[in-house]
Amino acid sequence: MKKIALSDVKNLHEYELIRDSWRKDVIAVKAVRRVLLGDSMSLLFECRLTVLNQVQEMCRAERLAKPEAIQQEIDVYNELVPDAGELSATLLVEITEEARIQPQLDRLIGLSSGRHLWLELNGRKVFARFLEGQGREDRIAAVQYLRFPIGTDPRDRRALAAGPDPVILHVDHPGYRARAALSPETRAEVARDLVD
Repeated sequence: MKKIALSDVKNLHEYELIRDSWRKDVIAVKAVRRVLLGDSMSLLFECRLTVLNQVQEMCRAERLAKPEAIQQEIDVYNELVPDAGELSATLLVEITEEARIQPQLDRLIGLSSGRHLWLELNGRKVFARFLEGQGREDRIAAVQYLRFPIGTDPRDRRALAAGPDPVILHVDHPGYRARAALSPETRAEVARDLVD
């Protein structure tokens, strides 16, 4: 998938003019790409549009106008644009009660080890690879960025897009267990991400 370039980012004035309709489109795309995983996690499969939206919103919030500052944001968020044969995602731990946030996050320490979150696809487990530098051994953040290295075999893409077997997202950690089958709409949408 093509990375975000400086020329893709609208300046603050141009973005304000289209922001309302742009955000409606992005929200609709995100709705198809979001998977609820139990009662306090969700996973959003990222794509070029969702990442560009993040860049635009950060530039707007921080009032960035200088090309070098915008490029810094692009460089950070381009880590979320999936490479060929990968799905990229943002995992959100959704806890609304202030008093429960830290205790619940503490129960999830070790989630990012690479053995607790996977996608069941085409008869195999595709374990999530968490991006480096998101936490410490004794801490976990409520937002985690990860990738599923599915590969470039066309059979896997077909199985993801519309195969007869369900595609299931699993989390199996001592502090949290859940599973969710991807809807046919989500499967078709994210299968396109596997093609460069």
